[in-house]
Amino acid sequence: MPQLELRALLLKFRQEFHDLIEAIKAVGDEGDPSDAVKIQRLKKKKHAVNARIKSLEDRLLPDIIA
Repeated sequence: MPQLELRALLLKFRQEFHDLIEAIKAVGDEGDPSDAVKIQRLKKKKHAVNARIKSLEDRLLPDIIA
């Protein structure tokens, strides 16, 4: 995959990560105990998106061991 496509995908995932953080805050601020499952799902998705971001960053930045 070309670097431009990887960078575009990285930006998309970073935005999604930010949106998930905001969604978790919004649901948590409501204070409804029944939203615990929803928060858990959002956190799980946030973790998966973060892992994807790290993977893309690793592909874009070479690991140079000097």
